[in-house]
Amino acid sequence: MNTLYSTKVTAVGGRSGRVRSEDGLLELPLALPTTMGGAGGATNPEQLFAAGYAACFENAVIHVTRNKVANVKDNDIVVVAEVGLSPNGSGGFALSVALDVAITGLDQATAEEVVRAAHATCPYSNAVRGNINVTITVTTN
Repeated sequence: MNTLYSTKVTAVGGRSGRVRSEDGLLELPLALPTTMGGAGGATNPEQLFAAGYAACFENAVIHVTRNKVANVKDNDIVVVAEVGLSPNGSGGFALSVALDVAITGLDQATAEEVVRAAHATCPYSNAVRGNINVTITVTTN
């Protein structure tokens, strides 16, 4: 397989540490959320995963619309990703994802077709398929 892009991010200190990308463009403190008994005040792995999945999924929708629908602009698509962290019943933890996809300028049936194709295209969706429960809601404006 030909790799189109590769990056490295280093984490030090776990959920109360820092992350830094090899190019220095991403450099953030991490903190355990207050809802989990932490201090809060900084990002956490679930927020970073949600941000990455939302952006990647939106780009997959853009990619699909380029091939199927000419009148959809990049800013006509909004993806909100919600990532949940839950105990898995075996002493570990599991993630869940809810994607809310809104597309302006399409009818509901076309929007749902585009989102189904995007879910098959998105590398995040392909990576988590069968491992993380992903629910998708599609709306149109």
